[in-house]
Amino acid sequence: MSPDLNRPEIVAELTAMSDRYEKALGDNDIPELDALFYHGPETVRYGVGETLYGFDEIAAFRRQRAGGSPPRDMLRRHVTAIGKDTGTVDLEFRRHGGERIGRQSQTWIRTPSGWKIIAAHVSLMANIS
Repeated sequence: MSPDLNRPEIVAELTAMSDRYEKALGDNDIPELDALFYHGPETVRYGVGETLYGFDEIAAFRRQRAGGSPPRDMLRRHVTAIGKDTGTVDLEFRRHGGERIGRQSQTWIRTPSGWKIIAAHVSLMANIS
């Protein structure tokens, strides 16, 4: 049996959620960023310089981060819907004024209160000379 991948309506929902996340990140809208993450100990976020387990650690990190995330441009995005209640969003970005390519992966789940991120990973590629 093949997996139920990329129903157009689910891909559209996940793309809209990714857009919502990118706007909140760019605006440093902490309440919105909190709303987009699953509020439980299962949630994980690996950042460029931090490893965060559980929603509480993620929320505390956002509140301690002066000025929010550096501004960036999205270079490429890949959305995969897995069934109707799970999906991944992977994107490449470049921070304004930077040369390095960043990568972000998110796993989204549908909950009774809507789509939430349950796992996220952000990294910067090494400089290649």
